[in-house]
Amino acid sequence: DYADHPTMMDFIYVSHVERMLASAAFWKGLNLRSDTYRGQFPALNAWLDAFEKREAYLAFKSDYYTHVMDIPPQYGPGCDGGFEDNRLPYQMSIKGKDGKSWDLPLSFDDALQPLYRGPPLPLCVLKAAEIAGDNGNVGAEGTSYENADQEKMAEACRQMAGWKLASNGQNVAKFASRGGPEGAKNRRKGFGAELADPYALPDDQIRPYVDTALQHVCGALLAQGGPSAHESALAEMKAGLHEKIGKDKGRDVASALCYLRDRTGVPRDLPLAATRQLRAHLNAAIDILY
Repeated sequence: DYADHPTMMDFIYVSHVERMLASAAFWKGLNLRSDTYRGQFPALNAWLDAFEKREAYLAFKSDYYTHVMDIPPQYGPGCDGGFEDNRLPYQMSIKGKDGKSWDLPLSFDDALQPLYRGPPLPLCVLKAAEIAGDNGNVGAEGTSYENADQEKMAEACRQMAGWKLASNGQNVAKFASRGGPEGAKNRRKGFGAELADPYALPDDQIRPYVDTALQHVCGALLAQGGPSAHESALAEMKAGLHEKIGKDKGRDVASALCYLRDRTGVPRDLPLAATRQLRAHLNAAIDILY
């Protein structure tokens, strides 16, 4: 009660609630943020809504995929069962296998993981993109962004993902190259987390091709000028991947991009609104290469 802002204890506690939300959706088929449960648990949802209106929460807020991948090694395997009509669709959505949540064209919002009940990106990004919140102020916290300009928001989310990728491109290519046919073969300590292999070595034979592929993905993410410019950039990405990466390397590079896609974490790498753009554009490149 002594502060008008969240404290570290608040952030520690809310992360556990996030895990409960992810677990309930993934293993039981319960969407506790849905309209049905907002009425049943109004205080829980009001508390989460208030958190999401704080820019600082973006630095802590994870997504359901990251949670369900890191919960089992910490607490043991999840147990399926519950509301079966929803559980399987939720699992497919969370893991990007429903053909929508990690694929282009992306919907504006995510029904299972609402993106715009607060600032979806750092305020400096929203200000640079001149995106107003639902209170009419540009790049403001304390408001939702559910009625923001959808084209501007999509472009800002893409560009944040592209900026982050471009800022560390060579290291990202090296990391992704672990997914090549000659990558991750060195002996290393085993970890409980399914996707954790911090000592894995890259496949140096395909690393230059992976770097090229990521440059084309980055070009599509950074496109400016609205939907038509983005469509043109995607077409350029497709042509560039066909030209620069031969059929003999296509599947190997696609495997490396899958490795990167599945290990992109929230919030470690990006906020969810930008991460979904990165995952979707990686999937677009994977489809071309396969």
